[in-house]
This record gives sequence, C-alpha cells and structure tokens, in this order.
Amino acid sequence: MSASIKLPPDYVLSPEVSRALQLGLPLVALESAVLTHGLPRPYNLSLAQDMETTVREAGAVPATIAMLNGRIRIGLSDAELNELAAEGKPLKISQRDFARAILKAASGGTTVAGTMFAARAAGLQVFTTGGIGGVHKEARFDVSTDLGALGRTPMIVVCAGAKAILDLPATLEYLESLAVPVVGYQTDEFPAFYSRGSGLKLNTRLDTPEEIVQLAGAHWKLGQRSAILVAQPVPPGDEIPQSELDPWLAEASKQAIDQKVHGQALTPFLLGLLNELSEGRSLRANLALLLNNAHLGATIAKALQAATRRHPFI
Repeated sequence: MSASIKLPPDYVLSPEVSRALQLGLPLVALESAVLTHGLPRPYNLSLAQDMETTVREAGAVPATIAMLNGRIRIGLSDAELNELAAEGKPLKISQRDFARAILKAASGGTTVAGTMFAARAAGLQVFTTGGIGGVHKEARFDVSTDLGALGRTPMIVVCAGAKAILDLPATLEYLESLAVPVVGYQTDEFPAFYSRGSGLKLNTRLDTPEEIVQLAGAHWKLGQRSAILVAQPVPPGDEIPQSELDPWLAEASKQAIDQKVHGQALTPFLLGLLNELSEGRSLRANLALLLNNAHLGATIAKALQAATRRHPFI
C-alpha cells in the first residue's frame, strides 16, 4: 500500500482510510452489495457495522467501499453506512456500472468485482467477503464478473467459497482456467458457503495468515497478476449440512427458472428464497461466515503489513 497513489476525482477516501494509507497501517476492504442487496433490514446495517468492528478489534482498519451520490467511497462513516442501508433503490454496482452511477449521481452497493476494482485503485491488497459469484446452475453462460476480476487483480480475497446457489465444480474449473490459486484455509476442501465442505478437493491448504502472505508474495513476484482466493469454511456451529441444504437449493433454482429471473436479479432472488425455505437458518449462517471472514482478513492484512515492511510484493 502506498500513500503516493493518486486517485481520479470520482474517488473519496475517508479520513480513517487516508490516514491508514499514509501510515502504512493494515487495511481490509469490505464490499457493500451485501448491505444493499444481500441481507434484509435491519440485519444489513448491523452486519456492516459488526464487520467493521471485527476488523478493528483484530488490529486492522476497515474500508467499506460503496457509491454515494455518484462518488466512489473508500471507507464509510457510521452516518454514511446508515444512508446506504436506508437507500430506497440502490444500484448493484459491478465493475461495468461505475460510469453509469457517476453520471446519474447514484448510490449503491459494490459487488465483489466492483469492490476489487475500487480497492485496487486505492492501493488496498486484502479484501474480505462472504461468497464470490461464479457459474450459475440455471444458465451456464451466466458467469459472474467476479471471476474475471479475480483473474486480473493482484489481491488477497477471503471468502467462504462461492455462493451455494452456484455450480461449484464449474466455478472452480473457471478459476483454474484464469490461473487463480484457490487456498483452503485450514481445510482440504472447497467450502460450500453454508456448508463446511463440498467434496471438492483443493490443491493447496494453508493454516496460518503468514503462509498465505508468503504464497501471495511468491505468486506476484513471478509476475502473476491474479488474486489469491482464500476459502475459509463457515464456523462449525453455524453450518447447514449439505443433505439439508440440497432440497432447498433445488426448489429455489426451480422457482428462478419458472419465474424467468436472471442477470443481477438472480442472486438476490435465490438467496431471499433460500432464507424463507430454511426458516432463517441460511441468514444466520451468512452472518456468521461474514464475521469469521472479516476476522481472518484482518489477521492476513496484519501479516501482509509486516512482510511488506521488509520487502514490497507488488
């Protein structure tokens, strides 16, 4: 991270993030689409606040990224989080949508791809989210922009795998084609978001934040420009076993096809229906894994800060 990065005029750094960049403090980027489109009220706001608190308590600085009134905000105040959570019709902003949002002076939540783009421009190297987008079961041509962003953005991304509503084997294959290293954090399997395991074995398991930073350094020093995707399972007490989850997923997928839901509306539709079918269990698991990932992201950011003081990676 560098204090000398010059951002375009459409970016606004919060005072806290600006200070952290100047002092070389560990920073963790957080997405905001989970606030605007991923969780119902009032859980969305309390979760966003709790994630920032978790990052701070673990010794790093949170940088929630969003669009407010046509400006790309890197770091939000409590009042701005409230404003975003209360927004009547927020946009869901992926990488392609920034220019449109700027022209319309719009507000909205950034997806994984959108957050990675803005975070990278500001010099952030660690990003934590819930689940990445991927290849949809309902239409194999419907591939999330998140995967392309992971293939071209040198950043450590912490997740709980891909969202369970997706085709996980196809998503992993797509990541392999983009040369994205997928690391199981203290696990040998790719997590299935609400479930700790998917049965899909990973080539790389690492058990400490320091090992993750070492892998990222080796990867980027070779000239590779893709992200390091760190997949951490949901906490054991909040897991939904795959045997219970599969019927709900099948029903949600069927209803999406029957109602012809597609594009950016598909993921919120499926997640909302899954929460209904599971009687709130999927929401509780989602909240738990997001906080779990925020904590891991902060510890990785601290390890990265210590390593880059000795030798910058990129």
